[in-house]
Amino acid sequence: MPADQTELSTDQVLRRDIPWETYMTTKLITGTGLQLLRRYDKKPLNYKAQLLDDVIALLLLYICFFPHFEYPVIQLEEFHRSAHAHLLLQHSVSVIGSLHDMDGPAYIRVYVSILRDIFKEETVEYVLALIDEMLSDCSGKVTGLYKRRAVRYFLRYGRPKAHESAIANGTLNSKKEITTINEVLKGLVEWLCAQLKKPAHPSGGIPTAISCLATLLKESVVRSSFVQADGVRLLIPLISPASTQQSIQLLYETCLCLWLLSYYEPAVENLATSRSLPRLIEVIKGSTKEKVVRVVVLTLRNLLHKGAFGAQMVDLGLPQLVQSLKAQAWSDEDLLEALNQLEDGLKDNIKKLSSFDMYKQEILLGHIDWSPMHKDPIFWRENITNFEEHDFQILRVLITILDTSTDPRTLAVACYDLSQFIQCHPAGRVIVNDLKAKDRVMKLMNHENAEVTKNALLCIQRLFLGAKYASFLQA
Repeated sequence: MPADQTELSTDQVLRRDIPWETYMTTKLITGTGLQLLRRYDKKPLNYKAQLLDDVIALLLLYICFFPHFEYPVIQLEEFHRSAHAHLLLQHSVSVIGSLHDMDGPAYIRVYVSILRDIFKEETVEYVLALIDEMLSDCSGKVTGLYKRRAVRYFLRYGRPKAHESAIANGTLNSKKEITTINEVLKGLVEWLCAQLKKPAHPSGGIPTAISCLATLLKESVVRSSFVQADGVRLLIPLISPASTQQSIQLLYETCLCLWLLSYYEPAVENLATSRSLPRLIEVIKGSTKEKVVRVVVLTLRNLLHKGAFGAQMVDLGLPQLVQSLKAQAWSDEDLLEALNQLEDGLKDNIKKLSSFDMYKQEILLGHIDWSPMHKDPIFWRENITNFEEHDFQILRVLITILDTSTDPRTLAVACYDLSQFIQCHPAGRVIVNDLKAKDRVMKLMNHENAEVTKNALLCIQRLFLGAKYASFLQA
């Protein structure tokens, strides 16, 4: 495009007379398309305003991304020049709910078919100027500056190479049907996922994709398409503490995506098999940005009662972290309410988890960690006689773990639990000695891990001194 043409204003472009009848004669547009164009083109502004509400949102979405283009507007080599196209796309998905009758899709078919089938520069620019004019009258939702630049960007860079080769080969199918809005959304989600896998621009591709998803995932059809495209897995690497303003915004919008997905069960199932929970907890440990903490806490609140999330949250130390967060001076009432709800939910989970059946399952599986029951005095007091079941089966398994496990955390917890049994059971010292646990524990006093040696020492002290002096040895 000549440089001087790019500087023409929308009004200047719209003064042109486009030979629509000629295009109809050559079957580049239909008779219905001509009627719709004449209905809007060259009409007074007050008349045009009546037609706008049901055209804007769907038109924007088709212009920014429709399946017949090999390269969408944003996926171009000169990606750094596409900021305004990015804004155009974001606006399109944010007002998608404004369609309310059949005129919108009819206009879309006309405008998109012109942009798809007609390659005369003046005509394409004219149609884009019509779009620009519509946006200008759209209740001020989109600023004129980035609208015009987005239109120019599209005109200069957005014409797909596939069309040029198709025309040269005489294979362009100008009558291909425009897809439904749900199909377009599905295609858009697939492209956004592709950007997360291999961004078109190293610094702009991923933020653009995440920003659009943070709006699109409000729609149920988008959530479904996103999960089917394995999009949940693509979000996980982006959940990490951030420091710069740009990275904080990316983190916030990524967490916002997870919050929206936490209302969708298939997405929750995907989150359960990912590393999302530890990452989310690390984010609120290190973040001071209130909006980031709020959206993460709201996400955790939604996940708390689903699957094994509650138990994992307790294991990861979330109850203590929530206490710490509540002590901070937050101004957001929604955040404070969410923290209270999360705290209450975690307390309920701790009660459920502090049962002997849960403890027995953990020991028998051999995956022992500092879950709440291990240091809960009430648990030991109420369940100490349960250790006598099946000839002290659980106690024997704990002692076997001391010989077989190489995991420092597991060894430390096993030593601590033995010391708790010695302290709480009336015959604890005698039973543990009879099961020949003393020598095994003493070997661990020389372990290279400090946590193991500390709890092995505690166990030996209680074994030698008995319950009478145990109160002086509390760690």
